[in-house]
Amino acid sequence: MSAGVTSVVSAGECMIELVELGDGLMRRGFGGDTLNTAIYLRRCLDPQRCTVSYMTVLGDDPYSDEMVGTWKGEGLDCSLVGRSPGSLPGIHAVRTDASGERMFHYWRDRAPVRDLYRDDAYAELLAASTSADLFYFSGITLAILDDPSRHRLLDDLRRRRENGGRIAFDPNLRLRIWQDAGIARHWFKAVYPLCDFLLPTFDDEIALWRDSSPQDVIERIGEQTEGEIVVKCGSDATHARACGQGVSVKPETVRDPVDTTGAGDSFNAAYLAARLEGASLQEAVHAGQNLAAHVIRHPGAIAPPLG
Repeated sequence: MSAGVTSVVSAGECMIELVELGDGLMRRGFGGDTLNTAIYLRRCLDPQRCTVSYMTVLGDDPYSDEMVGTWKGEGLDCSLVGRSPGSLPGIHAVRTDASGERMFHYWRDRAPVRDLYRDDAYAELLAASTSADLFYFSGITLAILDDPSRHRLLDDLRRRRENGGRIAFDPNLRLRIWQDAGIARHWFKAVYPLCDFLLPTFDDEIALWRDSSPQDVIERIGEQTEGEIVVKCGSDATHARACGQGVSVKPETVRDPVDTTGAGDSFNAAYLAARLEGASLQEAVHAGQNLAAHVIRHPGAIAPPLG
């Protein structure tokens, strides 16, 4: 894996987040899987050598303005953030039950990011990003688009690869935002051959494909792509394969984790940053595990910077 990466783009949806605190009170914040990964990529890569951009579409409301200000404060380039006059970003509410299980409720059907690949609405924005060395997106990015937009996303991935860019994809399965599991399987299979890095989570693969082991995941996806495959397994060993070579790396034990939100997103960022900077497969997996271990020791998806 060669170094010299100067630009990374992460594309997807960021939503207004409302977390119930009890007594009718809620804490407002912002959340999104691809945003989390973008922020951690920014922290992992040298800002003097590499620009990390977040690509999405927001409204022209005060909450959208605040989002952009927050992202800029994290060092992200926001020149690829489209703005849709009269629109509002999506919202999700988080409620925690008596057992500690979190439940999510979404209002996102009219979020402007759904138009990112619709017709030529944001053609200039997409064209401005095609020279990126790495393009990162997730299954949520894919799920929120309509079918014509998904086809345009696939065309966009092909153009990026033709330009020498690399593609990273985390399936990050959220079945409730797909019409059904069969449609999710169809589009994931269409994406796999276009990716250089695939970063699935084993629990998601069990739910969608009924895989019985991380090795089954690697074998199944490996039939459709020559890209690197990294299967995240929570507190169990991470399994990865690249160029025919595989590793299995057990993470450190984190006692009494505070919040697992953002663990996979942060792993992806540290892993990708390490590989882009020339680290071995095992070194990159260690980097991902170490950052994820730090993140789950803190509340929320965005932990304080390491060190």
